[in-house]
Amino acid sequence: MADQAPDKRRHLVLHDTSNTQDFTAHSLGGGDKKTVPELPRQQHGLALRAQLQALKPVAQAAAEAQQHYGLESGLGLQIQFVSQPDVELAFQSLADERKRIELLSVHTEGPITYANVFVPDGQLARFEKYVVEYLEEKKDKNGTPRDHKALLNTIASIRSAELHALWTDDLELLPDDEHEPFWWEVWLPVRSRRQAVVEDFRKLAELAGCTVSDQQANFPERTVVLMYGSQRQFAQSVMLLNCVAELRLAKETAEFFDGMAAGEQQQWLDSTLAHAQFPAEDSDTPHVCLLDSGVNRGHPLLSPLLADADMHTVEPAWGTDDVANHGSGLAGLAAFGDLTEALAFNFPVVLEHRLESVKLTPGEGANKGDAKHHAYLFAEAVSRPEVSAPKRRRIFMSAVSASDYRDRGRPSSWSATVDRLAADSDGAGAFPRLIILAAGNTREHNAWMDYPASLSTNLIHDPGQSWNAVTVGAYTDKIETETVGVSVIAAGGGLSPFTTTSRTWDSVWPLKPDVVLEGGNVGKDALGAAGMPSLNLLTTHHRPHDRLFTTTNATSAASALCARMAAQIMAAYPRLRPETLRALIVHSADWTPAMRKMFLPEGKRPSKQDYVNLIRHCGWGVPDLNRALWSAGHSLTLVVEDVVRPYAKEKERGVVTRHMNLHGLPWPREELEALQDAKVQMRVTLSYFIEPNPSARGTSSKFHYPSHRLRFDVQRPLDASTEDFVARVNAAAKREDAGDPIDPKDPDWYLGDRQRHRGSLHQDVWEGTAADLASRGFIAVYPSTGWWRTRPALERYDLPVRYSLVVSLRTEQVEVDLYNAITQKIAIPT
Repeated sequence: MADQAPDKRRHLVLHDTSNTQDFTAHSLGGGDKKTVPELPRQQHGLALRAQLQALKPVAQAAAEAQQHYGLESGLGLQIQFVSQPDVELAFQSLADERKRIELLSVHTEGPITYANVFVPDGQLARFEKYVVEYLEEKKDKNGTPRDHKALLNTIASIRSAELHALWTDDLELLPDDEHEPFWWEVWLPVRSRRQAVVEDFRKLAELAGCTVSDQQANFPERTVVLMYGSQRQFAQSVMLLNCVAELRLAKETAEFFDGMAAGEQQQWLDSTLAHAQFPAEDSDTPHVCLLDSGVNRGHPLLSPLLADADMHTVEPAWGTDDVANHGSGLAGLAAFGDLTEALAFNFPVVLEHRLESVKLTPGEGANKGDAKHHAYLFAEAVSRPEVSAPKRRRIFMSAVSASDYRDRGRPSSWSATVDRLAADSDGAGAFPRLIILAAGNTREHNAWMDYPASLSTNLIHDPGQSWNAVTVGAYTDKIETETVGVSVIAAGGGLSPFTTTSRTWDSVWPLKPDVVLEGGNVGKDALGAAGMPSLNLLTTHHRPHDRLFTTTNATSAASALCARMAAQIMAAYPRLRPETLRALIVHSADWTPAMRKMFLPEGKRPSKQDYVNLIRHCGWGVPDLNRALWSAGHSLTLVVEDVVRPYAKEKERGVVTRHMNLHGLPWPREELEALQDAKVQMRVTLSYFIEPNPSARGTSSKFHYPSHRLRFDVQRPLDASTEDFVARVNAAAKREDAGDPIDPKDPDWYLGDRQRHRGSLHQDVWEGTAADLASRGFIAVYPSTGWWRTRPALERYDLPVRYSLVVSLRTEQVEVDLYNAITQKIAIPT
């Protein structure tokens, strides 16, 4: 079945947000290969003989040219055998070691099999002999057939091998433009003279105008080198094709690029720049502001994105440049993502955001001194670009953290400063900020060897416990070590060995990290564990005159990728609040199968505590940009940005709770009830920023640190009416958030109303039937206790609170278009 066109629609309601792309797996077709077919012997034999005769002058010309250029690796021609449809080609019978006839590669496209064979000069006669004996129906003295029928009846045609015949990767990876140069992975035969074959190939590639890497990988029967050139250059040389066993797209590990000489890196860079589109230097363009070790903007990939006026420092004596080789690498990731993909696939690179840099530390990691010093410098770092460009839309991103995790979730002056800046406490919340933080890293080799047990004891570093920031941990899909005897510590899709967690924090503190992104892996052998370039992310080097690319890893890299994603959402939806951007990132996330296997029980339904344990390790999983940007007919997202006044002061009663907001969900009851028992998932995310109370009293209590706390609840089937729902929520608002009993009345949430309300971002997932969802028509957002209420002398109780509510609905019933049905009811009463 062919892939369906992506179903991309705007999210519904007040502001734009993300939608999920529909995917339908398609079958590769095929089936069992048929047995050797019966063919008209004379007709088929004469056709094969004619094809072999046609190859003779081609082989002779190739041999003469090879002699002319002094090639030493063997004269001959590479030919291709094409199978009959749905017939297994007897390709093993094509090779003959004694005659040095070598089977180079075999691949299948649909019902056809192709075998590429190197035939030394003069050895085409062997296949002609096969055909003659086939036509004569030869038998031995015992009357046993020796006519090669089992081989020749599987062959449809014999021809000179062309470029596409040697390509064993997905054909879609070949550029449509045959003149477009790119990097090839070229697999050469050994032919008992490995270096002679390599040198012949280099000579011929140079004649064709191609460039071959100085590096090579040696295997028992193959040598792998890298070549830069176009299909047109390659295909023009029959001799060049004769040297090759197979062709693939160059491998996309960071080690491949990191290990190149500077000149080779320059060629890859030039190719990427030729396809890149950079945004103009415009104040309305979203900017990722990196608070790190500075950036060297002289790098060709960074200079179009980072103006000299946007380079800042908290200490003039430090300068703005990067001497630690850290901030420049994060800048490359924040702009382009993992450069391994951008370089290898040569796709057009279109950027819609720019960069800013503030040198927050002269080296990698935190500055020396106590946490108050960190807090002061962080605030200074945020203020510098805002003074320079006050109207600019930006995302702040910092991978600077303390070297320990002694706070264990309790707010520090540093994390409280982050919360204060995010909420814009000094400006009464008029200009809140989106701040993205790295969770902090595990660098101890002993901890890596103790993976995954070490994940529970290596905790998130200060200021990653911030309530208002997005705290980013690391997972990994990097599992190719490219080194014999070395395996990876983390399985594909599992948590990165570098990451930290909140597993042993007190239960009252926020569920952190919020999300995880690629942070690289670690290799191990019998002697221990170590980082490897192939398991890292590729990025920009801080000294581009020496080298253009380097590798990086851990939660620093993951946080830079998250900042890039936030900027992409901001570019698509420029009016969204920072609270909403944070909500969409987390809302779009999901756990990989490896994460579920690591932390959820097999064979039984997970408990709410199981999900808490999963989140304290993995956050809500890996965010998906498509899901953050688009909805689909059967998978849609609603976004509400609103305000509530949580408290009021009354005579004789003091400060009391004031308002709650009731949002009608425009579910199409008839469509949902028609689906009956079909499974439906509803995900709800509530995001708001608290004003922190960094006093000793405030940091010791969940009730006194946040200015306010909000909650959400969804109408249940047992709520006989909307009035009953409101009454139940009012009663719930009087409870404090303590304990974790499973609510038997509404057990189908992952976390439930007692577990989800940690920190200032609350998310939960409900799974049930479509008929059950039809009766859940309202969401309430209501206040709970905070210091604005308990500290009336500070007179903050009358302030309004902004919040963002994101609700998505997903069903596997792709034939039902809930999106269109909901657009008919889109006016949401509040």
